[in-house]
Amino acid sequence: MARVVILGAGISGHTAAQIVKRKLGRNHEVIVVSPNTKYQWIPSNIWVGIGQMTAKNVTFELAPVYKKLGIVYKQAKATAIFPDGDTDIQKSFVAVEYTGQDKSGQTEKVEYDYLINATGPKLNFGATEGLGPEGYSESVCTYQHAGHAWDKLQESLGKMAKGEKQRFLIGTGHPTATCQGAAFEYALNVAFEINKRKLNDMAEITWITNEYEVGDFGMGGAFIKKGGYVTSTRIFSESILSEYGIKWIKRAGITKVEKGKAHYQTLDGETHVQEFDFSMLIPAFAGVGIKAFSKDGTDMTAELFAPSGFMKVDADYKPKDFEDWSVADWPSVYQSPKFDNIFAAGIAFAPPHAISKPMTNKNGLAIFPTPPRTGMPSGIMGKVVALNIAERIKTGRSDLRHKASMGKMGAACIISSGYGLRDGMAATMTVFPVVPDYEKFPQWGRDISYTMGEPGLAGHWIKLVLHFMFIYKAKALPFWWMIPE
Repeated sequence: MARVVILGAGISGHTAAQIVKRKLGRNHEVIVVSPNTKYQWIPSNIWVGIGQMTAKNVTFELAPVYKKLGIVYKQAKATAIFPDGDTDIQKSFVAVEYTGQDKSGQTEKVEYDYLINATGPKLNFGATEGLGPEGYSESVCTYQHAGHAWDKLQESLGKMAKGEKQRFLIGTGHPTATCQGAAFEYALNVAFEINKRKLNDMAEITWITNEYEVGDFGMGGAFIKKGGYVTSTRIFSESILSEYGIKWIKRAGITKVEKGKAHYQTLDGETHVQEFDFSMLIPAFAGVGIKAFSKDGTDMTAELFAPSGFMKVDADYKPKDFEDWSVADWPSVYQSPKFDNIFAAGIAFAPPHAISKPMTNKNGLAIFPTPPRTGMPSGIMGKVVALNIAERIKTGRSDLRHKASMGKMGAACIISSGYGLRDGMAATMTVFPVVPDYEKFPQWGRDISYTMGEPGLAGHWIKLVLHFMFIYKAKALPFWWMIPE
């Protein structure tokens, strides 16, 4: 009997757990280690942050689902990986620390034949002084954060209703933060709620971003087909912001947040302060801090993980100039080059390089987005890793047939505002591939036939349908496996 241990129960980890268990059946053991008791559908946290959904709409308890599927669930966090065991255990294992009340603080050595690191990111609020719910800004990165953001947003809405003007600052809270799309979507939703209450004259909304141009989204921007014409995501995004009455500040890296003030530098090296009454700023991401040790206890963390804390996989990490990178540098099977039974999927893997051009101002501050790996790509990675491991266990084959390079993978993004069947709008965008391939598509970097953008109510409906469809799938309800990632 083989044992597959999965660290994390987010989009990538939960997907991998469901698929690998379905493929392996009762003859093999699947264990999920996660410090969280609940699964959360993160894309819908935006609606929690504007009061249109609650935590109950975007979460469910993990334990009953894993019990139904025959998956062992441990409410714990991984602290260290011992790929060759230690002096007590001669087999590969991961050290975990329980976080549930019944075993809180207890530790265990969980042996594995295959390990999938799908922990996702550490929300590194500490990288920007004063950032985050414990500081002076809000977040929608978790359902708890989004609920807190809604409480604070209601306060501002109430003040505007009484005639007090409010300034809203929404965007990226670190010079190299990613997830611009989530912040962009939240900005549109805040604008929608303000407009719905006819309070536009009382609000000033500013989008602040580390992108060189609005619409970069950490993908170096894109050219999209819209209405038979080819346009840039910059023009596409700027037109949407303008339609919603949102100002923007680009090429900006926030370095400190105080009560009502965000300090930032721009690429030209200038320092500025933006005042606000309400702010929602996405933090930098980092690895969760798992260590790795050899059999004799020697720290080998640097061999498995990049300096960022994300896990190294089958990518080309050799230093090179931005102009020299290739789409072939990106991983396709997410396997550790050091240990062939360890994989990393979703945000847990270390990108080989930035997709957006790295830029540094005269003060030495790097200001550019890091690559996005959330949502649809995370689910696909989790599936591919699960299929390869299951096939390897069942057939004994060492080759990995299933691949999912972001340089050959498409993605769809729906940036929606409002909620309901008649109210709302969505900017629907597809890109193929996520990482541009200028060798195959020299003109645009992507296949323009599959890279499109369109605003409208129809995309908003799709966003609503996808919410319920993916919650259904994650709950492993009948025929869940027929719903694609």
